[in-house]
Amino acid sequence: MEDGVSNKITILNKPINCNNYIVTTAIGEPYFSNFKQYTMPSWLNYCIKFNLGLAVVTNNLIDSNDKFFKKANWQKFIVARVLKELEPLVENICHLDTDIIISPLAPNIFDFHNNDSISVISLRNGLPYSRNTALKSIAFHRNRYYDEKYPLDSVLFSSIDDLYKNNGLNVPKIADEVCSGVFVYNVDKYLDFFEQIFFSVDKNVKTMTNDGDQAHFNYYVLNGNVKFLSYKFQTIWVFEQAIKYNFLYKESEREMVKNCIKASLLDSHFLHFAGSWHESDMWKNKNILTKKDEQFFVDFQNYLNTEVSGQPKGMIRP
Repeated sequence: MEDGVSNKITILNKPINCNNYIVTTAIGEPYFSNFKQYTMPSWLNYCIKFNLGLAVVTNNLIDSNDKFFKKANWQKFIVARVLKELEPLVENICHLDTDIIISPLAPNIFDFHNNDSISVISLRNGLPYSRNTALKSIAFHRNRYYDEKYPLDSVLFSSIDDLYKNNGLNVPKIADEVCSGVFVYNVDKYLDFFEQIFFSVDKNVKTMTNDGDQAHFNYYVLNGNVKFLSYKFQTIWVFEQAIKYNFLYKESEREMVKNCIKASLLDSHFLHFAGSWHESDMWKNKNILTKKDEQFFVDFQNYLNTEVSGQPKGMIRP
C-alpha cells in the first residue's frame, strides 16, 4: 500500500519533530511543472524556515472510473487519509492552491490556527479596500483592454444569496464566502468531515465555477466551526491589480509585473492568483523573488521594527 501512496503524493520537505504539513494538488502536466518552476521555491523557503512538511499530490487519489471521481481540485478533500498512510504522525494540514506565492515575511500560519475549528479567509470581509470598487475595476478594465465582450454586470457581483442559489445550495449558517484555496484543519478532527464534502456529490456535479468545489466547500465549512484568519493569508492578486496597478491591464511587461507582485508581497503573507483571466497567469513569471529580493524584504522588515527619533540631520538633497 505504501508504494501506491508514495506514487500519489511526493514529500518535498520532511519536518523534524513537527507534524504540520502544507499540502497542495498538482496532478498532471502542466500543473506540477508550473508549481515547481514558479511558486514552489517560495514554499520551500517557508517550510524550511518554520520546520513544516511540504507534500504535493501528483496523481489521482481516486480511480477515474469511480462514480465519485471529480476534477483535481476536489481531491484536496480526500488527501488527509492518504497522507496519513505515508506520514502517520501528521496532525494539521494547510491546503494551498499551487498559484500562491508566499512572502519571505509571512508568519507561520499554523501559529494562528485552533485545532477545534477550520481556519479560513473571507473573500468579502476584512479586505483593505472596497470589494465593490475592486470588482467594478476588474469588470471595467477587462472590458476596455482584454475583451469588449466582457460584461460590465455579471455573476462577478453575485450577492451571498445568489452565490448559493445559483449552485443549488442554501445559504449556510455563516453568511459569507471564503476561499477553498487556503484553509487549515486538524487531521484527526476533520478528516471524515472533508471526505463527506467530497462524497456528497458524484462526477456529474455542476457548479458555477466550471464544476469546481468552491460553493460546496463554503456550504459545508460555513455551517460548522470556523476561525477567520487575516486577509493577508489569502490576498487576491486580481483585486490588488484592479485597485493598485490597473495600468497593468493596458501594458504588462514582465519586469513591470514582477515589481508590482513584489510590492504586494511586502504587505501580504500569501498572494493568490485565483481566477481564469489573464491577470491570474501573472504568477507564471520566472524568478519573481531572487535572493537579493528576499534580503530586501528582511531589511525592510527590520527597518519597520526600528525606532526612529525624528531628530534633524541637516539639509539632505537628492
